[in-house]
Amino acid sequence: QVQVVESGGGLVQAGGSLRLSCTASGLTFDVYTMGWFRQAPGKEREGVSCISWNGGSTYYADSVKGRFTISRDNAKNTLYLQMNSLKPEDTAMYYCAADFMGDYGLGCLVAEYNYWGQGTQVTVSS
Repeated sequence: QVQVVESGGGLVQAGGSLRLSCTASGLTFDVYTMGWFRQAPGKEREGVSCISWNGGSTYYADSVKGRFTISRDNAKNTLYLQMNSLKPEDTAMYYCAADFMGDYGLGCLVAEYNYWGQGTQVTVSS
């Protein structure tokens, strides 16, 4: 049974930083594409950042480029999202997701992922 668990969310002031972590079990983590997604109240879930199985390819939404950094430690089955210079508009539930996309796969659309965590709340105050 696949389990995806996020941690690290919280309340932070604008300009601050948070690091999200995600562990995945029940799958071969080091061959899976991983991604971070977020959903704000009243809005659709969107791709924030995704990373290929070996970390060689990454994707960032325009809204977070230069502020967020995705990384993974395959030895620890863990995915990270370092979020710096946080803005109130970054406030959302953040979800980790996993799926197998082959050697060259790097999708970052919600529909491309089958395994999801329960989410961790990030709130940025102004």
